[in-house]
Amino acid sequence: EKLADRKLNVAEVTQSEIGQKQKLQTVLEAVHDLLRPHGWTIKWNVDSIHGKNLICILHLLVALAMHFRAPIRLPEHVSVQVVVVRKREGLLQTTHVTEELTTTTEVLTFSLKRDAFDTLFDHAPDKLSVVKKSLITFVNKHLNKLNLEVTELETQFADGVYLVLLMGLLEDYFVPLHNFYLTPESFDQKVHNVSFAFELMQDGGLKKPKARPE
Repeated sequence: EKLADRKLNVAEVTQSEIGQKQKLQTVLEAVHDLLRPHGWTIKWNVDSIHGKNLICILHLLVALAMHFRAPIRLPEHVSVQVVVVRKREGLLQTTHVTEELTTTTEVLTFSLKRDAFDTLFDHAPDKLSVVKKSLITFVNKHLNKLNLEVTELETQFADGVYLVLLMGLLEDYFVPLHNFYLTPESFDQKVHNVSFAFELMQDGGLKKPKARPE
């Protein structure tokens, strides 16, 4: 619900197996609605997830991580050996099957809409520093009005404070201090600030940012 910003009509707690599977069915249908339009192959179902099939659970988690652009880099070409046991004519027969969990980064991200920064990271990483310097110059042009200055994009935007202030400067309005934490101390407070900055961006006509506040 949090990732997709979608409310699901399911019970909070279900004790019976039937109830658990019904709840899982609703959740997986919502997941499939998100993944299928982007070409993901569905390698799990209600029974396999409810039955704690580790391979199916991993396939599901990898798909979700890639779809929602989780801030992690999954290792490429991860495979596992699965032992399949079948009973034939009263005898147990085993076979080994290789199950591929991740392929290459290009394949993993094929379903995601790529932008100029994706291309920059892939094909011109040497020019990344030039872009960062240009962005810092742009940001400081506005933040200097508040006697603030940015030198490191990676760290100084992490708590969301400068993002919120920058949006106010760009859109020419004052952001009430009670709407965000000017000196955030906890992780939750920092996430609140970044989430609030994202809301301001969307209010200003920008598309919903790809990144998650976390």
